[in-house]
Amino acid sequence: MGIGRDLRTRNLAVMSSGRSAVVAVVGRPNVGKSTLINRVIGRREAVVQSQPGVTRDRRIFPANWGDRPFLLVDTGGWEVDPSSPFSNEIRLQAEAAVNGADAVLFVVDGTAALGDDDEGMAAVVKKSGIPVVVAANKIDNPHREMTVSDYWTLGLGEPHPVSAIHGRGVGDLLDQVVSVLPRHEAPTQDEPPRIAIVGRPNTGKSTLLNRLCGSQRVIVSDVPGTTRDPVDVDVELEGVTYRLVDTAGIRRRPKINEDADYYSVLRARDALSRSDAALLVVDSLEGATYQDQKIANAAVEAGTALVVLLNKWDAIDPEQREITERSVPARLNFVSWAPVLRMSALTGARVGRLGAAVEMVLENANQRVSTGELNRLVAAWVAAQPPPPHKGRRCRIMYAVQVGIQPPTIVLFTVGAKLAPEYIRYLERKLREQFDLVGTPVRFVTRRRTRESR
Repeated sequence: MGIGRDLRTRNLAVMSSGRSAVVAVVGRPNVGKSTLINRVIGRREAVVQSQPGVTRDRRIFPANWGDRPFLLVDTGGWEVDPSSPFSNEIRLQAEAAVNGADAVLFVVDGTAALGDDDEGMAAVVKKSGIPVVVAANKIDNPHREMTVSDYWTLGLGEPHPVSAIHGRGVGDLLDQVVSVLPRHEAPTQDEPPRIAIVGRPNTGKSTLLNRLCGSQRVIVSDVPGTTRDPVDVDVELEGVTYRLVDTAGIRRRPKINEDADYYSVLRARDALSRSDAALLVVDSLEGATYQDQKIANAAVEAGTALVVLLNKWDAIDPEQREITERSVPARLNFVSWAPVLRMSALTGARVGRLGAAVEMVLENANQRVSTGELNRLVAAWVAAQPPPPHKGRRCRIMYAVQVGIQPPTIVLFTVGAKLAPEYIRYLERKLREQFDLVGTPVRFVTRRRTRESR
């Protein structure tokens, strides 16, 4: 699969074969690009809001029409004269998407007059020499189709009237898009492990992704909330390909006061639940906070392997380092099994250690223990420290079996009293002493046989 010829990493890079064609969806702000993408893929994935500038980074969506798979690349609104702190970066991202695409879907507002932004974006598309299809959006009925005639003057061919909200004309539009796409074989390789980059806003998540990519893949700013959509990108660490997902900063709920932010946080949590491992980026200037604690807990609940990254380590003085070091066990003691790396995404200091850490936690998350060995160990641990009695009754563990990986999941079949949570923590501690489970949560599930079930 591919997205950008400007990228030097395996960033969904264009390959000679074995990939889907790429369609860059471009246009000025608020013409309905994200709405059109949601209509094509059949679900609400791209963030949609009437406020211009909601989409900022390139985001990739697999799509299919007429048995032709392709990738849609959503981009931010292109403007001639920047009107927001991120407008220039958004322009660069949109232009990079065009240069890395096989075709361009140029979206305009069919109900509005032709503007400077439309003409400026058209010039970028023409210069690329890539096939283009023009979608004149917001044409909800046949009577409005006459209003799209101005867009012929762009010199990009026939403007196709569509309504992304109602679906009108979208099928004919996709027929035209598919007709200009080159033929590529469908990808056959397995999907690489997914690694979610998570953390509070402005901790350096996007800077880390760009550092690993070796290019300006996502917009980096000191304004919290710059990233709103999860951004997927394939990178190679220590010779292994991973799919990194840069997510929006997960804020405390009372601070989420914009619809776009609300859906971005939901998507960040969803990305975490679908990932094999997570990189929790902590701002060393502030140390581990209550919100970092909540995010780490979300990773544990998702069963995701975890690496804690103390970012901006080179920017703090010795006194602050001591404070940050103390904050990690204080706030993140419940994930004391997660490795902690001190690094700087901005300068690249110690980032080279990340590949080995990710490989280790993924390997540990896939560990299996044979049923025979597991039961021998559990019997020895129980003999050394039996479960505490509850109301005069004691729990007996009859059998143990590992039923899953990612994370390692063990079912304990018991009789008698309910197994106390502190005893389960004891068993987990003994299991970690016996096996290398650094970086992965461990789940214990109890199946208690009561008198009624005997």
